Amino acid sequence: MIDKKIEIKPLEKRLYLSSPTLHGDEQKFVQEAFDTNWVAPLGPNVDEFEKVMAKYVGVKSAAALNSGTAAIHLAVKLAGIEPGDIVLCSDLTFAATVNPVSYEGGKQVFIDSERETWNMYPKALEVAFAKYDGKNLPKPKAVIVANLYGTPAKLDEIQAICDAHGTVLIEDAAESLGATYKGKQTGTFGKWNAISFLDNKFFTTPQVA
Repeated sequence: MIDKKIEIKPLEKRLYLSSPTLHGDEQKFVQEAFDTNWVAPLGPNVDEFEKVMAKYVGVKSAAALNSGTAAIHLAVKLAGIEPGDIVLCSDLTFAATVNPVSYEGGKQVFIDSERETWNMYPKALEVAFAKYDGKNLPKPKAVIVANLYGTPAKLDEIQAICDAHGTVLIEDAAESLGATYKGKQTGTFGKWNAISFLDNKFFTTPQVA
């Protein structure tokens, strides 16, 4: 056994995970929000942001929230998740993807990943639906699929499986804004979808559901 104290020296220079940068128009728009007193909670900037994002992604409407977690939580509530309800979830993802299920008292059942994308494996999802068939075990109330590291899951296959079982699909596209799957933008496959602008993802702005 080595009985030697290890001296930990503080970093000489602070290392930032994702420090924001504001130049030119960004500074102008931030100042405009202050000058017009539309800092919180909403206002014309947020309204325009929602419209622009909905148009870019290709959905009818969008709602800006304070975080991606809040966006998924809203989707979970809209899906009607109640205590004891089963929700099938991606197993390789950030905790925020599945925490909202716990907030509503639901139970997560994690679906294995496939090799190509590390995302939810459609065949494993089919196995889960065969097990949770509504007879021996409760039928799943929803499926939450995450697009890991900007790479889309096999969303058409997953969507088809959910449709076949009459189960709501929620797409966590927090890390895949701008990515397309077979020509279609991610964040449009589920009944409800969440994208994110957290500072260590894309831009420092509100979240959108």
